[in-house]
Amino acid sequence: MTLEQNKRNAIAFYKLAFEGHPKEAVDLYLGDEYIQHNPDVANGAEGFIEYFERMQREYPEKSIEFVRCIAEGNLVALHTHQIWPGNDEYVTMDFLRFDENGKIVEHWDAIQQIPKESANPNPMY
Repeated sequence: MTLEQNKRNAIAFYKLAFEGHPKEAVDLYLGDEYIQHNPDVANGAEGFIEYFERMQREYPEKSIEFVRCIAEGNLVALHTHQIWPGNDEYVTMDFLRFDENGKIVEHWDAIQQIPKESANPNPMY
């Protein structure tokens, strides 16, 4: 797999899951093993599916914009802007590791809520 293909697959995987189709995302893009580093999500495909199905039930109006996607070696980094109910906005950075078959096998993330006020005029994304 090329870096560009891994980037396209990372975005498609995350978008499918975020928009309420985590089982399809898993079937298309996840490897045999899936190591999860987010403490709110269980390891493995089932933990991933359960989490994103619950997020879709509880927050169907959420939205995501992919601001940046960077690839190096077997890693892809996604920088996103998310809007949740009540106009709660978050900036996230997700890191996905791909195996030799081009499948996602590991995930790390960092999430920060966008504050109402900032000491500078620059967006967080």
